[in-house]
Amino acid sequence: MLSTLALMTVMLAGLYFVALALVSLRKPERAASFLLGFASSAAAHYLELFLRLVIGGAFVLRAPLMAFPEIFSLMGWVLLGTSVGLLLIPWQWHQRFAQHVVPQALRHLKLMGLCSFALGIFILASATPGSG
Repeated sequence: MLSTLALMTVMLAGLYFVALALVSLRKPERAASFLLGFASSAAAHYLELFLRLVIGGAFVLRAPLMAFPEIFSLMGWVLLGTSVGLLLIPWQWHQRFAQHVVPQALRHLKLMGLCSFALGIFILASATPGSG
């Protein structure tokens, strides 16, 4: 049961990156608005951290059954570790960081979209049952 939930979560993460890529390439203003919303409030900050913890945990749990288990295990642990780090600081620090970094990253939105698409496809292909 837990493995199935982890698989579904990993697949949703892959679909998220594909969707983010499509929006970034077709409707860049919507993607920019979405990305600028990260850490915009305490609620957004904690929702983001919750999702990162769930996805990170899913990667760690599912990695042994995926193609490239070391990569996905590392990705999961990085998500978990950075999320715990963000939990230990005031959310306003995360907000200030996002307000500084996201506008700079948006200058490369098309490249981000292409990378997001590649990552999403890589996750989906690696997570497909029988790929490991």
